[in-house]
Amino acid sequence: MPEYMRRAINYPQMDVDYTVWQMVYLCLAPAKVYRTTKYHRQTKNQWARDDPAFVAIIVLLMAVSSLAYSIAFHRNFFGFLKAVFFSVVIDFVLVGIILSTIMWWVANTYLRIDNTGTHATEQSVEWMYSFDVHCNSYFPFFMIVNVGQYFLLPLFLRKGMLWAIFANLLYCCAGAYYTFVAFLGYDILPFLQHTTVFLYPIPACGLFFIITTAMRINLCRAAMTFYFT
Repeated sequence: MPEYMRRAINYPQMDVDYTVWQMVYLCLAPAKVYRTTKYHRQTKNQWARDDPAFVAIIVLLMAVSSLAYSIAFHRNFFGFLKAVFFSVVIDFVLVGIILSTIMWWVANTYLRIDNTGTHATEQSVEWMYSFDVHCNSYFPFFMIVNVGQYFLLPLFLRKGMLWAIFANLLYCCAGAYYTFVAFLGYDILPFLQHTTVFLYPIPACGLFFIITTAMRINLCRAAMTFYFT
């Protein structure tokens, strides 16, 4: 952690090019990103990142996104600050800490391979690695729900069942993709087994889509009302 924080306040020590490469492939081929994680483990002797560039860039992009939405909905400066607060502090950091802690606990409590009676070194999932997995999963979620939705707002904000279906489908697909990327993050750890449990929320995303659509709830309209009114 001290190394991580030291690099967080020293921009030249951040590997921005590699971070951008990771972000692109998390959207296109996330398994390729996690294959590089294995090399990081071999060279750094830890699974978690020691470079804060990924988090820094996500936070910057969320701030830009909040500004774009604030302009679109004619919010003032304080409305912009509210959007940044909810986007960064609540959605990304606080929810991320909760989800990371749950997955970290599940992995270490139920999924570790029992090496009792062998000479193998006991390993466990680092909490910071679980947070990295959240960050990796959140970026494509952000690109779908924040960036993609922004350009579709003129359609999604219309009244009508058809637009509610499309808006809800966008949100649920983003949730399913978040789950899939998180699963990949734990599936590469050689000391875990039965990691497919991390895929279980995907059917829940489908059920959530059916329920919200049946109730004629437009998730985009609901989210925009909450954040910008």
